[in-house]
Amino acid sequence: MRGLKNKRVLITGGARGIGAMTAARFLEEGARVVVLDRDEAGCRRIKQELPALMGTIVADVANPQSVGDAFDQLNDLCQGLDILINNAGISIRHSFMDVTAQEWQQVMDVNLNGVFFMAQHAARHMLDDKGGVIINMGSTNGFVGHPFYADYNASKAGVIELTRTMALELAPAIRVIAVCPGYVLTPMQEAEYTPEMMQAVNSKIPLKRHAKTEEIAALFAFLASDEAPYITGQCIMIDGGETAGGLASR
Repeated sequence: MRGLKNKRVLITGGARGIGAMTAARFLEEGARVVVLDRDEAGCRRIKQELPALMGTIVADVANPQSVGDAFDQLNDLCQGLDILINNAGISIRHSFMDVTAQEWQQVMDVNLNGVFFMAQHAARHMLDDKGGVIINMGSTNGFVGHPFYADYNASKAGVIELTRTMALELAPAIRVIAVCPGYVLTPMQEAEYTPEMMQAVNSKIPLKRHAKTEEIAALFAFLASDEAPYITGQCIMIDGGETAGGLASR
């Protein structure tokens, strides 16, 4: 991709899954990459797997003080930021009537508040420099209802509207985009779904499979690059055709 070489990139939730694959892809593009994750052991592991990383930061995106401290560390590592991949997120599979107040708050704190805290700090740094790109992790769940994920769905719908508003306010210096995957084969997904559930889902997806993490990483790289300079304020779905049809297609 054009324009990614030597760019300073911060990836949240980067110790595994989509985040780890995205870190690997940006390194391949010649970017200077820092991974942020609340999993200290995961940060040590990803640094061993990707020794070209500029560094790792242990921080909790849901904690404003932790986010502020993380950006202080980031400045020490690479003196600024060009691209934020706002990837960190969690989900808990349970019925709407079983969601506790604590669980609701936990999902909102990471998936929505965490995206806001990280994006606001990143934008301040970018506006003081030469601008940049912020890509938030949305989901097809933010567009259509999915049973057993009321809190997750609501958080991702919030990310989508936050993305659109940020794009309007931060243009033209900063491009803001949401990547909205459907089903992706990640450790989080495998922990929540049995093989039988996976097969049932795949049978309903037009491409008959989950997305691969490297496919999501490739989209992040394209959108952050100089190949996509006119894309902002958009929420781009990558779902194998899952949302292409309505009730009659399911």
